[in-house]
Amino acid sequence: MTAPMSIAVYFTIWWIVLFAVLPFGVKSPDEAGSALPPGVDAGAPVAPMLARKALWTTIISALLFAALDAYMVWAG
Repeated sequence: MTAPMSIAVYFTIWWIVLFAVLPFGVKSPDEAGSALPPGVDAGAPVAPMLARKALWTTIISALLFAALDAYMVWAG
């Protein structure tokens, strides 16, 4: 796989995995037992933990990309 193709495939895998990881551990103010501040949507997450989710997304994407690359090398 060429370098530009590898970057494009990794970028695509990263975004798909990000959307799969985003809902993990999200709690609304009702679930967390905290008061809802004025002007905040009831479904807004209390602590989205985006940095942690980006790290997990990167790790999972790297593993999936490595598996895909290994398969492409093996398949010829």
